[in-house]
Amino acid sequence: MKREMVKFLILTAVVLLAPLLFTGGYLMNVLVFVGINTMLAVGLNLLLGFAGQISLGHAAFFGLGAYGSGILTATYAVNPWLAMLLSAGAVALLAFLVGFPILKLKGHYLAMATLGLGIIVYIVFNETVDLTGGPSGLSGIPNLSFWKLTFDNDFKNYYLIWGFTLLIMLLSINLVNSRIGRALRAIHDSEVAARVMGVNARLLKVQVFTLSALISAVAGSLYAHTMTFISPASFGFHFSIELVTMVIIGGLGSIYGSLLGAVLLTLLPELLRAFQDYDIIVYGLLLISMTMFMPGGLVKGIPAGIALLLPGRRRRGEHA
Repeated sequence: MKREMVKFLILTAVVLLAPLLFTGGYLMNVLVFVGINTMLAVGLNLLLGFAGQISLGHAAFFGLGAYGSGILTATYAVNPWLAMLLSAGAVALLAFLVGFPILKLKGHYLAMATLGLGIIVYIVFNETVDLTGGPSGLSGIPNLSFWKLTFDNDFKNYYLIWGFTLLIMLLSINLVNSRIGRALRAIHDSEVAARVMGVNARLLKVQVFTLSALISAVAGSLYAHTMTFISPASFGFHFSIELVTMVIIGGLGSIYGSLLGAVLLTLLPELLRAFQDYDIIVYGLLLISMTMFMPGGLVKGIPAGIALLLPGRRRRGEHA
């Protein structure tokens, strides 16, 4: 656990000092999105990487959090912080209620059920024009503010988003290293064996599903108040797949792997602008390559690659 805290403190120092190295506003904006995607990837990894429950509709919870905060603040003038709280609570309640029937399913049946949930929510966003603005989107969402400080530029938003991101990562690290985390791993390895050992697998799966949705809703609210404009296109099926890809590439069952996956999959589109419509091919090749050559994701593949490059380690490997 001490080692985990050292790694977390190093990460915190890097995050706090990073803005001092960049003067360009565009790159700062990209780093804001890295923070939002890291929150989403961490939440999904708790469900997929630790509990072994697939979800192809997590963009729905992200969108519900965004639209919840957006509608309450832009339409009904509710305080943004209160709107975030109400929105996150409503999404968590919804996830808890739908989690019981959905998580009875397994494998591709569970994947299809969560996919259906995501599609339903996406259709609602598009069709309820009077409430959400429909395909045209919802504007006029206020920035968050604290006392006399208003988070109205990329520099301020960077520290706001990453403050929440680091907090969620810290709580998640403590969770996965606790008794609950061990129970989640037991469910992932064998649900039957976990039940025999006294783990209430059904309730625990619903609880981690609810927690994952809650984290996504918080990220959605922050996204809405950072962008001040949202539209359904940001919360569709393709983004759910992108989130799953972040988790797999970064490393299933690793909080820091979620960070690595979010960094790569957020920065990669910026590097692939020259490919235009062919970027999806690059994504596919990347995912196939990672599955074949780094099945443990970046979090395990990078240290293993460095170890192989070390002369001493390579010589020992040759004599083994």
